Amino acid sequence: QVKLVESGGGLVQTGGSLRLSCAASGLTFNSYVMGWFRQAPGKEREFVAAIRRNAATQYADSGKGRFTASRDNAKNSVYLEMNSLQPEDTAVYYCAANAAILSTNQYVYDYWGQGTQVTVSS
Repeated sequence: QVKLVESGGGLVQTGGSLRLSCAASGLTFNSYVMGWFRQAPGKEREFVAAIRRNAATQYADSGKGRFTASRDNAKNSVYLEMNSLQPEDTAVYYCAANAAILSTNQYVYDYWGQGTQVTVSS
């Protein structure tokens, strides 16, 4: 049974930083592309970042220069370092896994975590 568990969300002031973690189990982690998505209230879920097993990354324009995805294959974990947070970054953040491609398309991803709330106060 595949399980993805996010942690590290919370309340932060504008300009602050957070580091999200996602621990994976039940899959061959280093065979999977890991993605980060987010969903704000009343909005569609959107792509944030993705990272391949060789650490190649892709970012949404909204996070370029502020967000950094990384992974530790030995720990079956993926991380999202978020800096210079803005109120518009407020959302539930999800990690996801797919065995195919580095993609911004949420429908490519096979497995999802339950999400962690990030709230940025102004």
